[in-house]
Amino acid sequence: MKIIITENQYKKLFKEEKEQKVLRIPSFKFFDNDWDLLQKFLERNGNPPYSIGGDLFLEGTSIESLGNLISVGGFMDLSHTDIQSLGNLKSVGRDLNLYGTPIKSLGNLQSVGGNLNLIHTPIESLGNLTSVGGELDLLETPLSTMYSEKQIRQMVDVGSKIYL
Repeated sequence: MKIIITENQYKKLFKEEKEQKVLRIPSFKFFDNDWDLLQKFLERNGNPPYSIGGDLFLEGTSIESLGNLISVGGFMDLSHTDIQSLGNLKSVGRDLNLYGTPIKSLGNLQSVGGNLNLIHTPIESLGNLTSVGGELDLLETPLSTMYSEKQIRQMVDVGSKIYL
């Protein structure tokens, strides 16, 4: 039996198939917790969208970009890094620590399962953020003077305290 589809249907199927292919990395430990080694691996594989199943600790490194990272299953620490954008990152399963980074917007990030620490950042926008499972810490940020706790709760579902 033959099935005939139009060119537009073919393109749509091809696009959906391509978008669904996410490289799943069970743990950053597979790369000896070496960001550069992970990036070389990803580059050799065409820089696909990828997720990391466990924790991602990059505190104090010179990282500026997460590339096509779309999710981290555990804890993510980017404190004291040069990160300016979270790129395609959509979710973090546990805590996300951005303390002391130059980040101004959370961009595509939609959810953080635990606490979100934005202390001492120039953050001006929560981007697409819809939920934080734990605490949201905005001390020493422009957002802490731009919005009240009530206004922030109208934008984001925060499971615990909000620190302004």
